[in-house]
Amino acid sequence: MREALWAELLKVRRSRLPALTAAAFTLATGVCGLFMFILADPGRARTLGMLGDKAQLTGASADWPGYLALLAQAVAVGGLLIYGMTAVWLFGREFSDRTAKDLLALPTSRTAVVAAKFTALAGWSLLLALQVIALGLLIGALLGLPGASVPVLAAGAGRILLVAALTCALTTPFALAASAGRGYLAAVGTLFAALFAAQVIAALGYGASFPWSVPGLLASIAGPGQDAPGPVGYLLVAVVGGAGTLATAIWWQRADHTR
Repeated sequence: MREALWAELLKVRRSRLPALTAAAFTLATGVCGLFMFILADPGRARTLGMLGDKAQLTGASADWPGYLALLAQAVAVGGLLIYGMTAVWLFGREFSDRTAKDLLALPTSRTAVVAAKFTALAGWSLLLALQVIALGLLIGALLGLPGASVPVLAAGAGRILLVAALTCALTTPFALAASAGRGYLAAVGTLFAALFAAQVIAALGYGASFPWSVPGLLASIAGPGQDAPGPVGYLLVAVVGGAGTLATAIWWQRADHTR
């Protein structure tokens, strides 16, 4: 397991993945900060035209609770895409590059290889969420947003981390799709189908029963009129995450990797 994890971390470090995903979340955090800057002054929002209208459409308030909620929404939507693409890359790269047989020739079990890939995915997802929190706190402080207190900041940061954890768990089926599809194409299609379905089903009011909508509902992305996810929603996320992990491990263990 240690050797497999080291190989995965080395692969990630030598790729463009860390820079691209970190840049994507930096941009998302900066845009949320820009919206706070616009919403802090209604007159400024009116003078900025379409950009001001987009900021007002978020429904966020220009204070710390509103900013942290907006960051959680960015992690819920952007995280499904970015974490999902990370999972697809981690599990599909060897098949796309036709080096899967070389990987499995190492004196490491296939289960350890899968565990190492999921560990790398979870670790990088956590680091990206922490980056959003740290950069968000810095931007919020520079903007002088009102409403700061230890409970408010702790609750906002905790919600971002929980949203990130739920979103990361929901990417395991994409890892399975990348493995079974032996490359990126099937997994990317599955990812975008889940992303589209999550938005539509949440808008229709059934998001609490659809796992990929649960992180967004937790982040209040569907608006104040939507119910927060209950125990069933969280259970469904856990089932999807666990089933995706187990199915991926079984596939790697039983599949014919010689073809």
